Amino acid sequence: MISPFRQFFQHLYARWLGHRLPPARQIKLNTRSLFIFPSKAGFSFLLLVVLCWLVATNYENNLVFGITCLLTAIFVVAILHSFANLSGLNISCSRVSPGHAGHPLTIELVLQQSGKRLRENLILAFAGHELVAIDIAATEETRVKLGFVPVNRGLIDPGRLCVESLYPLGLFRVWTQVDLNIRCLVYPSPQTVLNRRTTSSPLDGDEGLIVQILEGGEDFTGLSDYRPGDSPKRIAWKQFAREQGLYTKHYGSAQDERLWLDWDAFPGLDTEARLSRLCGLLLSIVPLDVPYGLKLPGLTIAPNTTDSHRLQVLRELALFGLSDRGGER
Repeated sequence: MISPFRQFFQHLYARWLGHRLPPARQIKLNTRSLFIFPSKAGFSFLLLVVLCWLVATNYENNLVFGITCLLTAIFVVAILHSFANLSGLNISCSRVSPGHAGHPLTIELVLQQSGKRLRENLILAFAGHELVAIDIAATEETRVKLGFVPVNRGLIDPGRLCVESLYPLGLFRVWTQVDLNIRCLVYPSPQTVLNRRTTSSPLDGDEGLIVQILEGGEDFTGLSDYRPGDSPKRIAWKQFAREQGLYTKHYGSAQDERLWLDWDAFPGLDTEARLSRLCGLLLSIVPLDVPYGLKLPGLTIAPNTTDSHRLQVLRELALFGLSDRGGER
């Protein structure tokens, strides 16, 4: 449990960071956006410098004075190199692959630099997610993919991107936390539906043809060779009179077997459970190439089988009941 004092300071830090580094589609790292502070190794190194200086002062040892000056120079130069390793980078989001809640999705970032220099030991991550360590070669553009595991459905903000480096000696930690204004479309977590009769159709149907012919209807469906025992009422006498052979007429009714992902097919479940089952049912229907539609409260999407139709259905499942339906990246 987070203490009230820690929550208070986290809130203050978030407000200050939002004012200093507001959301932007592309951010260039500079003196305003980068922060630098000694690491644990840096504080240990600084303590060593102080001890050397005390020893040199007490014993008036010129050699130790020289070592102290050398260590101090290394400490100061490390500040410049650590800062330069990140300074000048342009960071932007290139593409976000939609995914399902509870499953990893990929966010592709573009790192650009005006010059050509090698940048080493960069660590990138969204808060609470997998770290990615990279070296940027002496090129103008580098692409890197980061994993992000959303918990909820909808248009999700992955939060601020943390970029840090301990280059070159690990004495200083240089970091930034930028908000690239990313919006990820996250679908409901799919839940397998074992019984496909939870879909609704005129047949309450199974897998099979889009149209099923049921014997006994009133619509003429075709002819077949006469077989002994066929009813005389169904003999095609016109064809027989024209000496075309003896055939039997068949009648039936065409039953539409287009499937509906129906909200009302899951009574007694809450909103998220229904959406998870509808999403799982959708994923099981798509490979069958059977027309399917969606019925949600206040929304009906006509059956279809195209990829754009599938994405539309997934989007409606992701955003159902949410007030934030803005554009994603």
